Amino acid sequence: MAYPDDLLSENEHVVVHSHPHFKMLIFPFLALIVTLGLGIWLAVIAKDATAPWDLVSEIAIAAVGLGLVVWLFLAPFVRWRTTHFIVTTDRLIAREGVLKRTGIDIPMSRINSVQFEHGLLDRVFGCGTLVIESASDEPLKFDDIPKVERVHTVIYREVNDNPYDDYAPPAGAPQQTEPLPPQGPPPRGNRRR
Repeated sequence: MAYPDDLLSENEHVVVHSHPHFKMLIFPFLALIVTLGLGIWLAVIAKDATAPWDLVSEIAIAAVGLGLVVWLFLAPFVRWRTTHFIVTTDRLIAREGVLKRTGIDIPMSRINSVQFEHGLLDRVFGCGTLVIESASDEPLKFDDIPKVERVHTVIYREVNDNPYDDYAPPAGAPQQTEPLPPQGPPPRGNRRR
């Protein structure tokens, strides 16, 4: 789902738009499978109970199972789906939440440094933590960013706004460069050799 264009300023374009990495849904999926398996097993056992208790136990198992599915699977899934990490040409945007929506916008001109961290498991999954230092007091950490090294590079290039970062002239074309101005103080007198 693309970021709404009506929330962008004029001449602002989305460069990266992602949700957190699916890694954060592994435990909710495992909880869903375990809850369904345990619920089915208990429902089979409950069928052997005597007349009124078989129906009562099946209703209780279904209610507890539904509550666990909502709490352990559905809530994390909705949280994952409603969390957005967006890099535009002008700013970095983070949005999350359903009932209580929170967000932060950091103008590219305010970003001082961009770092990434990822351990072994993050490297296996291809994600990591992005650390943004801006004019605020403490660095901001964004966890489970997919392809974190690529996002790090994109933000770095947007911050530096250097169009020649990956510029390579076509093969055979003469390279047009200007000589660098002299560095340091001018030389004094002749040196002996």
